[in-house]
Amino acid sequence: MTDFGKVAVLFGGRSAEREVSLKSGAAVLAALQRSGVDAHAFDPARQDLHELLEQGFQRVFIALHGRFGEDGTVQGALELMGIPYTGSGVLASALAMDKWRTKLVWQAAGLPVPDYTLLTPASDWNSVVQQLGLPLFVKPANEGSSVGISKVKSVADLSLAYAEAAKHDALVIAERYIGGGEYTAAIVDGRALPVIKIEPANEFYDYEAKYLRDDTRYLCPSGLPAAQEAEMQHLAQLAFALIGGAGWGRVDFLVDEAGKPYLLEINTSPGMTDHSLVPMAARHAGMTFEQLVVKVLELAGGNK
Repeated sequence: MTDFGKVAVLFGGRSAEREVSLKSGAAVLAALQRSGVDAHAFDPARQDLHELLEQGFQRVFIALHGRFGEDGTVQGALELMGIPYTGSGVLASALAMDKWRTKLVWQAAGLPVPDYTLLTPASDWNSVVQQLGLPLFVKPANEGSSVGISKVKSVADLSLAYAEAAKHDALVIAERYIGGGEYTAAIVDGRALPVIKIEPANEFYDYEAKYLRDDTRYLCPSGLPAAQEAEMQHLAQLAFALIGGAGWGRVDFLVDEAGKPYLLEINTSPGMTDHSLVPMAARHAGMTFEQLVVKVLELAGGNK
């Protein structure tokens, strides 16, 4: 195995996804240590980033989620300090965190995304419903883990959903409901791992379904015909490459009743908890959790 030197696992942080990040980081740290890596915990909410240099860290595994960890900010700080880090670089991280601008890039390249519109306090809710139909989803553009997201079933609920999303971000998106299923494809070192189908037991795949419930079903193999799964994996690779993604990530999809996939969003620092999807896909590809985290660490510095 490569001698990585002294490695910091960045987790915790200041985002709305802090609790998830703490779980991800603890799992990554333990796996690296089991693999013989000189890995140490580092919480940017408790320690100044400059301590990475002062304490002699030679490489960083980013297990932060959301703002100040997945949005290009910590990546920029690490670039300035000259410390190699896992995952995508500054541009791809910032772009993928912004769901609206990610959609614009994908649309410009002709890739399929669900119909959507931006919301403001002055939006005409009836016109939004005429454009997108019901139900629809309302979400903040710059949050992950389904923070601030609502499924809207009536015009009367739109203003409340907007207010909830706006608590988390000034940029709010309304998005057409695509009802044929939710899928995800992980990317590791340019390779698309087996697709996972997600079947939440509750209304939709929200924060509770992702992290707190044990009745969400994850199907891998996905049950898709081989050609359809291969198409989705190829689309995931294209979408990831278009935003400049590097190292590893996860591309989420919705599929309509006719089986057509639509790109939903990209995670450039995916979850690594016991409920997380990248480790699950890696396992089905024959890769243990330890092998996965070591591979991601090996790819650190390839995000220039």
